[in-house]
Amino acid sequence: MSIFTSAADLASRIPDGARVALAQDSVGVAMAVTRELVRRRARDLHLVCVPISGLQADVLIGAGCVATVETSAVSLGEFGTGPRFAAALKRGDIRVLDSTCPAIHAALQAGQKGLPFIPLRGILGTDLLAQRPDWKVIDNPFATDDPIVLLPAIRPDIALFHAPLADRFGNVQIGRQRDQLVMAQASHATFVTVERITDENLLDDPERSAGVIPAIYVSAIAHVPGGAKPLRFLDEYPIDEAVLADYARAARSDAGFVAWCEHWLDEASVGSVA
Repeated sequence: MSIFTSAADLASRIPDGARVALAQDSVGVAMAVTRELVRRRARDLHLVCVPISGLQADVLIGAGCVATVETSAVSLGEFGTGPRFAAALKRGDIRVLDSTCPAIHAALQAGQKGLPFIPLRGILGTDLLAQRPDWKVIDNPFATDDPIVLLPAIRPDIALFHAPLADRFGNVQIGRQRDQLVMAQASHATFVTVERITDENLLDDPERSAGVIPAIYVSAIAHVPGGAKPLRFLDEYPIDEAVLADYARAARSDAGFVAWCEHWLDEASVGSVA
């Protein structure tokens, strides 16, 4: 079976209730798959934001696709906190596992390495410990009077992100965006949308092979040029600030979000099967 498919098929392979790792807005967000998840009415997803999210998580929350959000923040940047995230949190419609950027990165690294947990010191003295009973404070076994926090490993069911390039062999180029490599290696499956596909084997080029996720960690790829829009994607294209501003205004109310979302779903699909 070919590793190449469509954005809609990737969304269909993300089951309700799945724990899904999402890239932050500036790194490579698979917005085309997000659209298809909303269209198919996905439910009860557990989002792991690596380490924060914005439009992607907010749209999924507003569409009723999300049960749990594990994150440091859901922010639209200069346009403020995600309005659907804030509304759902206030109403108690979602469960939020409050975290920090270092904690999410560390717990994912534990998942990447096959460890059951990982120690982290910087959370000591914060009120997060009262909110996260799954984080445990223990005595350092190699010292006295030296407490340390243990975080359970994060092992997502699926890592989902957008990347610049894949080859016909299933290798995916990410460049210096190392978050995606950790996400892929920590997760049970990895779904990627890409701007371009090449016939050259990306691992044959010693100058760029270090920035390539080997095909062994990639489950499926969809060729979706512009697949991160309206968000910025590296040096490929800028954020569409008009779209973000329109969303931030519309999503302040339930009705406004529904109208925005209906228009977004009615737009022509940008996906294609390679």
